[in-house]
Amino acid sequence: VSEEKLIADDLIVQAREATDEDLLVVHTRRYLNKLKWSFVVATITEIPPVAFLPNFVVQRRVLKPLRTQTGGTIMAGKLAVERGWAINVGGGFHHCSSDKGGGFCAYADITLAIKFLFERVQGVSKATIIDLDAHQGNGHERDFMDDHRVYIMDVYNRYIYPGDGFAKRAIKRKVELEWGTEDTEYLQKVHTHVEGALNELKPDIIVYNAGTDILDGDPLGGLAISPQGIVRRDEVVFKAARSRRIPILMVTSGGYQKKTARIIADSILNLHNLGLI
Repeated sequence: VSEEKLIADDLIVQAREATDEDLLVVHTRRYLNKLKWSFVVATITEIPPVAFLPNFVVQRRVLKPLRTQTGGTIMAGKLAVERGWAINVGGGFHHCSSDKGGGFCAYADITLAIKFLFERVQGVSKATIIDLDAHQGNGHERDFMDDHRVYIMDVYNRYIYPGDGFAKRAIKRKVELEWGTEDTEYLQKVHTHVEGALNELKPDIIVYNAGTDILDGDPLGGLAISPQGIVRRDEVVFKAARSRRIPILMVTSGGYQKKTARIIADSILNLHNLGLI
């Protein structure tokens, strides 16, 4: 994106690794201690060989990059409030809750970003999560189960991981998709429900989980959205937020094909060309 010279250098901020003190705003000490066991990290990240590595290697090679992405989401929350928008090219660990990781997610960055804003930034007392990753975002749903300050909209393939029935109770606007859902139906549903969610409650911040695992051919998502469909989806969400002057923080979350990085870059360039960022 910066190669296209469309994003000025002062718009690119280096993420800072989240410290234990940061993580303890949401996570239990017991959970953070569990991550000192390589076997636990292997289970959470679903990378079995990690179980056989010494934990200092796991901390450095596996968890530190995840903590840096988590720090990026926390920073992006503050930047979004200051500047109107922010994108963390990473993060979106939406299967992790305060005391349990899973599905590649070891830290609850979405919960953390929102809690940080509630506690430390004046004027932020309501948040909306728009989770458009192909999977249900059960981590933040469990964390905000009884918190009426947080409105959750979740659009996901109903048949795949995690199928967390308990967490679904936290979703205010639930859109369950069939296998192989394509652009037309998908974009129409996203548009209708994003508008509906923001008309129902005007938040002080939107956290947009922009997973690209909805892409046709993704080995895990089971949906059939085109690259252009993903670009349009992001446009729909940003237009809804920016037209209402609601700060928006985007995280990139899941996407398990080589070409997803290019699609994310194309989408950011499109948002820039449209004057939405």
